[in-house]
Amino acid sequence: MPAPANPSSEPTPSTSPRGTRIAHIGIATESLAALRPLYRDILGLPEVPLDDADGAQIEGFAVGESLVELLEANDITSPIGKFIAKRGPGIHHVCFAVDDLDGTLAKCRTAGLRLIDETPRIGAEGKRIAFLHPSATGGVLVELSEF
Repeated sequence: MPAPANPSSEPTPSTSPRGTRIAHIGIATESLAALRPLYRDILGLPEVPLDDADGAQIEGFAVGESLVELLEANDITSPIGKFIAKRGPGIHHVCFAVDDLDGTLAKCRTAGLRLIDETPRIGAEGKRIAFLHPSATGGVLVELSEF
């Protein structure tokens, strides 16, 4: 017998602890102090302590199993500083947590996708990460992070 249809228009999230999922969405901002009240006070999202990385101060806010990361550049030459100078504040990247980062990168190479990181590197929180170039992902910078 088929499962009953989901009456809501929202997809039903997986409750599996493993498998590809959205780990976080990075939002570049000129001021953490200006955005913090929206996420903390108005939306009531719990803060998650995060280490600063790649020349940016980072503040995290939990949304279910995912995070919103607010990213403020330490200087204009950092990746976030350059992003804001070129495009202004806004969504910087989407990060997908994957079970097998090396295997996922191999699949990307086989598919001919342009990679920023040919091999994984260590990112924030000490996790292995790699970025896919926006030209291969519909214009969005995609970060892959190993669980």
